[in-house]
Amino acid sequence: MKSLQQTLAALQPADRTVYRQAEEAWGRVAKPLGSLGLFEGMICRLAAAQRRVPPSLDRCDLVVFCADNGVVAEGVTQTDARVTNVVAKGLCSGEASVSKMAEVAGVRVHPVDIGMRDDLPELPLIHRKIAHGTRNLAEEPAMSREEAVRAIEVGIELAETLAAEGSDLLLTGEMGIGNTTTSSAMASVLLAVPPAEMTGRGAGLSSEGLSRKVEVIERAIERMRPDREDPLGVLAMLGGFDLAGLCGLMLGAAAAHRPVLLDGFIACTAALCAVRMAPAVGSYLLASHLSDEPATARVLDALELRPPIRAGLRLGEGTGAVMAVPLLRMALAVYRGTYTFERAGMDPYRPLD
Repeated sequence: MKSLQQTLAALQPADRTVYRQAEEAWGRVAKPLGSLGLFEGMICRLAAAQRRVPPSLDRCDLVVFCADNGVVAEGVTQTDARVTNVVAKGLCSGEASVSKMAEVAGVRVHPVDIGMRDDLPELPLIHRKIAHGTRNLAEEPAMSREEAVRAIEVGIELAETLAAEGSDLLLTGEMGIGNTTTSSAMASVLLAVPPAEMTGRGAGLSSEGLSRKVEVIERAIERMRPDREDPLGVLAMLGGFDLAGLCGLMLGAAAAHRPVLLDGFIACTAALCAVRMAPAVGSYLLASHLSDEPATARVLDALELRPPIRAGLRLGEGTGAVMAVPLLRMALAVYRGTYTFERAGMDPYRPLD
């Protein structure tokens, strides 16, 4: 397994020459130019990341990082860590929401215990626990820098393993009560935007609960004063093991020349952290949907990504990313088809002024 530093040193951007070749191939397909909208650019990004034309989506793998967050002690959620256990069991049994969707979409699901409060050795999780949940960020740093690095390296390891097994596309998933709080806190610092503008209701808070959530984040930032120029420090102080694992998955995927399809707000925040650590990672990322969390649009703008699905999704677990896979495969089927202007006996469309 590569260390974080080895991975950062090995990272190179996706291949722009391949991107241009993929764009040129779209121009030969017998249809109006650009008529598949965002999906045309997404196929080009897949090709550039994989360094091949056409790209492949034969095997897609969703990694779901499960972890608990000490900040739930502040009453920032409706539920507690028991729900993390329930969903983890559903991921292992195939009963979780994302498991049902992944079965339809042809996506493999890999649930990971990277920091759950409870030990569940009887479950066929990928057991990579760093600690039994993070500490309460309202009172102290959620993780030490060393713990954050170890969690990132778990993500790197999993990306390396799946790439070596032949995965074409990695999808991001997470499960951990309290992780919209950690994500809002991180995004607020990394984008230098007040917490009140970056914090939403998560799985369903009342107005009073939302105010408490904002106050907790404001208090944590005021107490610890994280430096936005130190993304690892921001992650350690305010994040969670799931966010760190996601960050590592993106770093490892980019190092292995594999694209990553992001889910919602939490994954996008982890992506922002990864890009701040290694800007080249950004060329390997694709957005799936615009989450209902209010900060998602700002984070996607910072990542310069446009999501094709705008449906008010906020389920998590990687469901939005999984939902986008069949759409990408349909676009790729058009792209890989042989129905070109030449074969159709048509003059190709020309770009208009």
